[in-house]
Amino acid sequence: MYLGPDTSTIPHNEEGDLIRYGRELVVGTAKFIGPEGMNGHFTGNKMACTNCHLEAGTRPLAFNFFSTYGLYPQCRSRENAVLTIEQRVNNCVTRPLNGLPLPLDSKEMIAFVSYIKWLGTGVPIGEKVNGTGGGELVFPNRAADPVKGKQIYIAECMKCHGENGEGKMLADNSGYEYPPLWGLKAYQPGSSMYRVIKAARFIKNNMPFGTTWENPKLSDEQALDVSAYVNSSEHIRPKSTGKDYVDFRTKYVDYPYGPYNDPFSEEQHKFGPFQPIIDYRKEKNLYLKY
Repeated sequence: MYLGPDTSTIPHNEEGDLIRYGRELVVGTAKFIGPEGMNGHFTGNKMACTNCHLEAGTRPLAFNFFSTYGLYPQCRSRENAVLTIEQRVNNCVTRPLNGLPLPLDSKEMIAFVSYIKWLGTGVPIGEKVNGTGGGELVFPNRAADPVKGKQIYIAECMKCHGENGEGKMLADNSGYEYPPLWGLKAYQPGSSMYRVIKAARFIKNNMPFGTTWENPKLSDEQALDVSAYVNSSEHIRPKSTGKDYVDFRTKYVDYPYGPYNDPFSEEQHKFGPFQPIIDYRKEKNLYLKY
């Protein structure tokens, strides 16, 4: 797995200062730009970028940033438009962090991008290093089961994320040691982690605490079940902001809101079984991402 550059190589100059500040923003997002932020009030909750992009965006199969800079500008199906890296940063600020977009010329935006660019040092433009994304899953021939997922959550996840998915705050209350998974202080339904496959990939290779991609604890089915429970409609969330999928033909397989250009229901797009949808889209040469 690609592990990226060492922080000791960050230069000791003005550019290096921005890179280091960018890393601080990823780790302590709310401390700097949260509801009580010392440098602005942009995020609407106290989650941090590193709650999803683990270890400041440097952990394999935990949505790291190693290939990110070189993949933008990029056509994004959700917006049906080409987004710059700055717009993609704001996508995260406004959706999972439930906030307001950073000014594109702000020190914070420049620092975020500087850090992400530095993490991509040596990665060819347009290429993905080994360990990009959240890893692959083998899909069972059944739907993901929130009832089974709840039992796994109680056994494996509740001790960190709380009985009611509320998470656990840091001692200084500046952010979360373990982020909320649902509730009004968690991510919006428009966030990528609200998609069952997306979240399950992350869970499989990183959860529960102590799991590594070399030695996962949960099976693919268990990861999907836990994801289904966490993202179940029984749990309240902040309302979505912005428009999702202006072109319904480019929706991801696990995006849970219709209409679709295939014959499968919202329920099946939400929980599966996913393989029939994937096979149908392949056969019909339709848009296929998940």
